[in-house]
Amino acid sequence: MSKEDREMEDELGEKQAEEEDKEENKEEENERVEKTSQELAKERTLKAKKRSKLAADRTDYAEDRTLLANERTFAGWAKAAFASIGLGLGFQAFFQKVEPTWVPKGIATLFILLGMLLIWLAERRADGLLTERTGNHVKLMSRKMFRIMAIAVSLGGVALILCIWLLI
Repeated sequence: MSKEDREMEDELGEKQAEEEDKEENKEEENERVEKTSQELAKERTLKAKKRSKLAADRTDYAEDRTLLANERTFAGWAKAAFASIGLGLGFQAFFQKVEPTWVPKGIATLFILLGMLLIWLAERRADGLLTERTGNHVKLMSRKMFRIMAIAVSLGGVALILCIWLLI
């Protein structure tokens, strides 16, 4: 064999070796891509599960905030009821000497009745929301307590009305 023939064989051998290397590299890369795809799918599944858990927690906390806001709203309505009752008593005390005496008594009675109505409206609203939801991470006031407060305010209002009309 001549020198040129050997050189040609060497070049052909090198080309074949390069092609074989390229094929091996492609196979390795395909395996890496498959592994990477599987790993990515697993990671995505884990992340999705974590997001689902976080979303559920956020929903629970949102419901808790709603229920706590409901209690604050009841307290606000109760304050308005007490203010109305206090306004009725103040009106009666301030205008006690006015003739005819039934006018200040009647106006005071209206304000006291308005206060009683407000507390019952607040109780109905609070009870309606508590019927639909339950607290997840907070201890809430029981539905009975709203009713007991409304009954107590109403009994006090009735007692005040009786005192205004019978004793004053």
